[in-house]
Amino acid sequence: MKTVIVYWNGHRVKLTWKPNFQLDELCIVTSVHAICFQDNKVLLSKIKDRGFSYPGGHIESGESTEEAIHREVYEEAYVKGDITYLGAIEVNHDENQSFVPGGKYPMIGYQSFYRMNVKECYPFLRENEGIARIWVEPSEIPYIIDDHELATMILGEAIHFVSSSNT
Repeated sequence: MKTVIVYWNGHRVKLTWKPNFQLDELCIVTSVHAICFQDNKVLLSKIKDRGFSYPGGHIESGESTEEAIHREVYEEAYVKGDITYLGAIEVNHDENQSFVPGGKYPMIGYQSFYRMNVKECYPFLRENEGIARIWVEPSEIPYIIDDHELATMILGEAIHFVSSSNT
């Protein structure tokens, strides 16, 4: 586990990476994200006005987290593959003085992370929110995405998962 403090829109939010954290019905998952691998490269998608990041997004009503990650990865990057759950980031707004109870997000929510082994890569049609995709060496990720340090830590776990599952 590792905790970092970030400032989202000027608001102090505590993020804690919890590898293999077992989500249950009491956990509110606010988003899902995938670190997608093919030929030892990682897929990043560019969403309008957000820059490059791991594909992912919000869960739609009635969707499981697994259904949501498959849908989001296809919508943002036009790929399909096999997923493995890695863990979750706990997003805690307890120190956010601008937090709105009953608003869009819960006081404590979770961002669920998966590793995807890409099996199918389709033409990039830009029909949804993704405007570009790139395949990069894992070592280049910190220079391309503008995110908190947990993003790089989770990438390391996704890579380690591969090497440990191949032994």
